[in-house]
Formats: sequence, C-alpha cells, structure tokens
Amino acid sequence: MVLKSKDLLGLKDIDADEILHIIETARTMRYILDSRNKKAPHLQGKSVITLFYENSTRTRLSFELAAKYLGASSANISSSGSSVSKGETLIDTAKTIDMMGTDIIIMRHPMSGAPHLMARNVKASVINAGDGMNEHPTQALLDIFTVIDKRGSMKGMKVAILGDVSHSRVARSNIWGMTKLGAEMSVAGPATMVPPELQKTGVRVFHTVQEALIGADVVICLRLQLERQQKGLFPSIREYSGYFGLNGKRLELANKDALVLHPGPVNRGVEISSDVMGKSVSCVNEQVNNGVAIRMALLYLLTRRGIGENIN
Repeated sequence: MVLKSKDLLGLKDIDADEILHIIETARTMRYILDSRNKKAPHLQGKSVITLFYENSTRTRLSFELAAKYLGASSANISSSGSSVSKGETLIDTAKTIDMMGTDIIIMRHPMSGAPHLMARNVKASVINAGDGMNEHPTQALLDIFTVIDKRGSMKGMKVAILGDVSHSRVARSNIWGMTKLGAEMSVAGPATMVPPELQKTGVRVFHTVQEALIGADVVICLRLQLERQQKGLFPSIREYSGYFGLNGKRLELANKDALVLHPGPVNRGVEISSDVMGKSVSCVNEQVNNGVAIRMALLYLLTRRGIGENIN
C-alpha cells in the first residue's frame, strides 16, 4: 500500500487504512529502533530537512534520530538562524530548500496552514510537525500506535481528552484519527477552553473531568498552551489544577487498566500529578519510543512512493 499524498499534513484528510498502514510499518521500524545497531539503509541517498519556527524537544529530536537511524542525510534549520530573520518569505525559503535536492521537509510553524502552503510550492514531501492550533498528526499517530500496541485496536475504546482543548493541535489530530478507527471520544475542560463546535462532530463535551473519566479506557492529558492563550481564560494555575488536573483519585473513575497518555512536556502538578505519572498505566515514556518508530515509518513510506514497498 502506498500513501495517497506526497505529504502528511494532517489526519483529517487521510483514511483509516492509511493510518493502520503507518502503524504496521512503525512496528517493523521499532525492531530497528530496539536493536543494538540502530543503522539501516532504507533512506540511503535521501535528504531530510527539519524546519522549525517554534521550539521543540521531542518532535524535532525524534525526527532527526529517525532520519539518521534509516541512513538519510539530515540537517536542521531554525527561524532565528536562517534567512527568515532577514525577511525572507516562507515560500522563498521553501523553494530554496527544495532546489537543494531535499526529499522531505519536516515543518513546525505557529501559523495554522503553513505546512499546507509549503507543500503546494515544493516537489519535496512535507510533514506537518505541528501548525498553530490546527494539527499535530505525528503525535496523534504515536498515540494511536501506543493504544493499539497495548490494547490491540482503537475500535470501541472510550477516550477522554482533558484540558486545554481549544488551543491543542494534538487534541484535534487525535479526534480525527481515533474517531476514524472507531474510538468513542470525550473531552473535558473549562468552558473557555473547549470549542463549542466539537459537539457537532459527535465528540461528547463535558466541563468536569469526573464526567469524562467515567468508564474511560484511555486518558489523554493536554499541556496548558499558555503561549497561545489570551488572558482571563482561568483564574489561576492552582485553581485550574484543582478542577481539571488528573490525579490518582480521579483516575479511579476510569477503567481499572485505563492508559494515561500525555504529549509532553509534562507540567507535573498542573495537568497531571506525579503519582499518576509513576503508575504502570502511564505510557508517557513509551510514547516517546513509539514516536521515533512512527516518524521512521513516515520517512520510509513517503520516500517509497513510486518505488514499491518492500521493507526488507
């Protein structure tokens, strides 16, 4: 199976079969990741550029390691250290990178839709590593991979997403992707942080975490996106944590073996307590490992278009 598009810009526009194909490819890639010799020739002769206009640790590093583990030539560009700081437009930057023979451009940008604009102006494949408040498809894919790895399927899973839903691109991608695979989605957060239009998509909306947690199989805690918020959305961090943070007592409302996920970075004591982070149901560290495997899979699949798909 070949991915239909040359780019991965979001989970809204890809189908369930493509998502599952990425997951199955990631299973294979994890064998490489878990081996003692993390070096494979799958991307030999290919070039990968990371172009990040926002700070990142997990996403950027995992993409860079994924490229290296598969044998690609890679380089990274930050906006502060590039011609962007001299006034160069996004399209001109894109075309410059494209003309250097780049095969894949991995882009994070504070403006929603920026990777889509770039993809229309380059021959290279573009992977959206997070655009504004729109989508973060690779984070959702690694979340889906983590759940399927633990439970075998997303179908019928009751997923509760807690926190700052309005400003979370992770929440949007997870809702698109998990719903397509048959999950039942619920969100909970302050009324000022939950888009009212979500109810039109079939997502159940609550304004107490207790209601959303009842019977949940998967709990996804979201980081407070303070850098994207206007003032006055909640009284204080302490009050937010008191009403909407996940702690051990609240987790008891979910199913006994409910999985706890968090996209990171984790603000302990705010959106999630340290005691929950230490529980065996916490998958935060496994998410990081699975994230590298997912990104290896995507780099492989996007560079195999028109070549065939034999992983061996």
